[in-house]
Amino acid sequence: MHRRRRTALSVSAALLVGVPLLSACGSEAHPGAAALVGGDRIEVSTLQAQVADVRSAQESSAQSAELVKGSGQLSRATLHGIIFGRILDRASKDAGVTVSRKEIQEMRLAAAAQSGGDKQLQEMMLQQRWVAPGQIESNLRREVQLPKLAQALGTDLSSPDGQKVVGQALAKASKALDIDVNPRFGVWDDEQIQLGNYKAPWITQVTEFEQPAPETGA
Repeated sequence: MHRRRRTALSVSAALLVGVPLLSACGSEAHPGAAALVGGDRIEVSTLQAQVADVRSAQESSAQSAELVKGSGQLSRATLHGIIFGRILDRASKDAGVTVSRKEIQEMRLAAAAQSGGDKQLQEMMLQQRWVAPGQIESNLRREVQLPKLAQALGTDLSSPDGQKVVGQALAKASKALDIDVNPRFGVWDDEQIQLGNYKAPWITQVTEFEQPAPETGA
């Protein structure tokens, strides 16, 4: 049986305002790194490559000017998404949650079906989440992870209490990873699970992709 899940967005397409221009103090502590997460570097070059992929896709769109204008904070949004993914991975690992390649592919098929086809899914992801075609599956992986994490924690994302429980697990994972962001991009907030004043509400903005039926015997 298929169940409809309300799963969280890792990156919001909302316009971002008020980017803090912090002082250079400490900005050279990790030269070349956009952030350190769990001791692992997220290189500025890696971030720039992902941003370039999105910009390229936007420029190929019929709504190119509108998409580029509406994503002025793309670098920060992308970095937020990368960090959030690492946090979700840590929380999932702590809860014993794994995600298979098959589950991600099934989620993509379900999302494409609900969007009217894979081309329409690509357009929606680019417009609403600032995700390039080649980044879709890594983004949808979180759509699989979040409800599985909630289930492992004995709760459900469709309820406020469930959202609170999952949020607490993510905040715990965030603190454990000792996230250090280059001041050029802002400061990470463990409690809010977000980058500075960048508003990317992972719970309040949701999608309704139909969750494929879970595999049995796994």
